[in-house]
Amino acid sequence: MADVVDPATRSRMMSGIRGKNTKPELLIRKALHARGFRYRLHCDLPGKPDICLPKYRAVIFVHGCFWHGHDCHLFKWPKTRPEFWEAKIGRNRELDGLSITALLKAGWRVGTIWECALKGRARLSLETVLDECESWLVGNDAIFEIRGAPARREPGTSRKV
Repeated sequence: MADVVDPATRSRMMSGIRGKNTKPELLIRKALHARGFRYRLHCDLPGKPDICLPKYRAVIFVHGCFWHGHDCHLFKWPKTRPEFWEAKIGRNRELDGLSITALLKAGWRVGTIWECALKGRARLSLETVLDECESWLVGNDAIFEIRGAPARREPGTSRKV
């Protein structure tokens, strides 16, 4: 299927997509601050975490489901230029893994909050996300991940494959 807009328009649209200070990231930052957590932004660590909490020796990534190829309802492979997108998203996933490994080796705890936990049909309440995040921060677990709720089915219905 051909793109519905010309290449110049698509380029302008794509260049407007933020890498920092996204809406999900701002939401989490504001809520953590309201709960008394103090942090640094985009610190100079492997993977450039979105939120650094030196007091807890923890970092948090707020990942967009599309850009990091998350297996949720918000991610769909683009139909145009599939080779480009498979390489790009595959490389993002690879870099995520390398960053997490490097951070853990350096003694940092690593948390990931996926976009689907904050928006879409599988979203969790902000309070749930923050409660989980707060429990992790004050605890001892090295890795934390929160994603949207699993799909719910009515009893007796089958799932489309």
